Amino acid sequence: MAPAALSKQQRTQLLSTLKERFEKNTKRHAKLAWSDVEAKLEKNNAALRSLFAMEESGGEPDVIGRDEKTGEIIFCDCSAESPEGRRNICYDRKGYEKRLKEGLQPIGCVLDIAADMGIEPLDEEQYFALQKLGEFDLKSQSWIKAPAEFVKLGGGLFGDRRFGRVFVYHNTPPSFYRARGFRGLLRL
Repeated sequence: MAPAALSKQQRTQLLSTLKERFEKNTKRHAKLAWSDVEAKLEKNNAALRSLFAMEESGGEPDVIGRDEKTGEIIFCDCSAESPEGRRNICYDRKGYEKRLKEGLQPIGCVLDIAADMGIEPLDEEQYFALQKLGEFDLKSQSWIKAPAEFVKLGGGLFGDRRFGRVFVYHNTPPSFYRARGFRGLLRL
């Protein structure tokens, strides 16, 4: 979850971490300058809180581009595996509550955790776009935002990379596994 406010030390450390990661991974954002990103971040405390929550849960957020239509800078979880602090979760609240009634202990659900963090889970198109920037989820899996009509029919989606390819699979929203979490996206 995103904290109510960041201390000066947390803010400074986060900006330093983000800058270092940005400079180390220029192929993810070749046409952007850190000074432009930092200027937007300095004016947006909510975005800093969200990025802090992404970082604290193991997401290693980085800039992956700019939305051509809106001009927004896009941050995404770029950890090699699905963020450790966001695993063992069901897809939605209904699935989470079902598992609790069965006596099982998922730590939450994708949609609630993402909302609390102020981020959005990646959809299928965004997941494939991220995978073009590197190789992610070689040992883990990430829930993907499923279309409403799919969820209504009792389905959820998740993806991973195996055998040099990216796969998207289906599962029920109450499912949760130690190696399945979710990746988030933040528009700035």
